[in-house]
Amino acid sequence: MHTMKTSDTPFGKVKNILIVRQHHQLGDMLCALPMFAAIRKKFPHAHVTLIASPVSYEVLNSKANPYINQVINYNKQSVHSLLDFFNQLFSRKYDVGIVPSTASISRTSHYINFISGAKVRVGAESVENKINKSANLLTVKKKFFWDEQKLHQTERNLDVVRLIGCDLSLEEKKNVRIFLDKKEESYAERYFENNFPDKSKPVFAFHAGAAKVQNRWNKDNFVKLILMLHKKYNPYIVFTSGLIDGEINSYIRHKLKNHSVDSEIMYKIQIRKVASILRRVTLYLSNDTGPMHVAAYVNARVIGLFGPTKGYEWGPINPQGTFIQSDTENIDDIPSDTVYNFINNYLNKQ
Repeated sequence: MHTMKTSDTPFGKVKNILIVRQHHQLGDMLCALPMFAAIRKKFPHAHVTLIASPVSYEVLNSKANPYINQVINYNKQSVHSLLDFFNQLFSRKYDVGIVPSTASISRTSHYINFISGAKVRVGAESVENKINKSANLLTVKKKFFWDEQKLHQTERNLDVVRLIGCDLSLEEKKNVRIFLDKKEESYAERYFENNFPDKSKPVFAFHAGAAKVQNRWNKDNFVKLILMLHKKYNPYIVFTSGLIDGEINSYIRHKLKNHSVDSEIMYKIQIRKVASILRRVTLYLSNDTGPMHVAAYVNARVIGLFGPTKGYEWGPINPQGTFIQSDTENIDDIPSDTVYNFINNYLNKQ
């Protein structure tokens, strides 16, 4: 293991930091938020540049983001977009470059970090027993064994930058957020006024889809659960939706309509505006997927459903977040009645 000593680089003179996380998974990116906060804490005056995929670019590309100064979109769909990417990348001379390989090891990320010219390059030499074949491009590295410790992804990300002295206290971790601007907050206020005019009624939101089929709780389970919740709480019901979730949401809404239960869909709304809406809902129940993490980092009242993935590793850990884990690796082995009782207990504690 090679960890950075104070003598390796004059911390006080670090002007530019590069973080390369160009994976498409939004949840992976958001689990790195505490890591970004720790870097900002250690280097409060440095210019921090983040490389992100088009999928996760929008959620962090905001002047309201206190951790990141610049987000570069790694868009490789055309020669023009790639040229624009490299022009932005080479516009600065980086003192430190970080590749947080916690969920997967990307050669592309390491090559980008290397060609950026970063003097100190930080990352994983191996993860569990998976060797990083690009580890020779790193100057500060360590072999990590996270699974045996059952560490959450946020802690795994922090472990990478702990190599260069970046860390957060427990209280600081609780305060890590997606910060929203006034326009985004105003949008959510108008959305509630237009779609949920009766302020005495609770607003229950759901995300029934997920990119990975094995992470999707059965859509009939959602129907059964929502009907039970409707009978007890008579809430407004709204679904968050990505491009791949249309069929699932249409099916559930049709089934609910047959029972005279109305619902709304948040579709084609910019993700940061969705975040502002979710921050205000009474309850958000979601499969293990990107919007669940978005809700967690605006400290929404979010409950995650977990089957093959582990809640202790990927679950919402915000003060108001929690999760339900299947006793097996099959998410459909979580009964609707179990989720209903869990929600009742959860709301009674709020």
